Amino acid sequence: MAESKKQHYTEEGYRALVEEYEYLKNVRRREVKDALALARSYGDLSENSEYDEAKDEQAKVEGRISELDALIKNAVVVHEAEVDESVVSVGAHVKVYDETFDEELEYNIVSSNEANALIGNISDQSPIGAALIGKRAEDEVEIHVPNGSVLKLRVKEVGRTNKN
Repeated sequence: MAESKKQHYTEEGYRALVEEYEYLKNVRRREVKDALALARSYGDLSENSEYDEAKDEQAKVEGRISELDALIKNAVVVHEAEVDESVVSVGAHVKVYDETFDEELEYNIVSSNEANALIGNISDQSPIGAALIGKRAEDEVEIHVPNGSVLKLRVKEVGRTNKN
């Protein structure tokens, strides 16, 4: 098996990975085991849809546990308190002016597993996130996005996602 690449996570994103891992390992795995036992008690496994469903769920749960285990082992946690507020990096909150659409936008730069554009969390590996990494206030970037167009952004402000 090829070695996985280290991936940066915010503290919140890493905590969510660990919580999901613990839940699947300690709660969901037991629930699926109980469902399998119950399905076996119904008799003939060759025509037992409950057993087939429980086996499918078991495979999904075990697959996700393995995936989370690998992600956690290869995680590099970016502590927000240590984020350099003058440069865009994972864990940064960025305000930009979009010259293409004449609007101000705000993003939190996160790992690809934490990305959720609907709430402003963009991946450091996305076209916009990657272009912003390493930039400072007043820097300008041109981003070639997948639809073929070019976005022109000017960084207005860089800070931490959580200032607590």
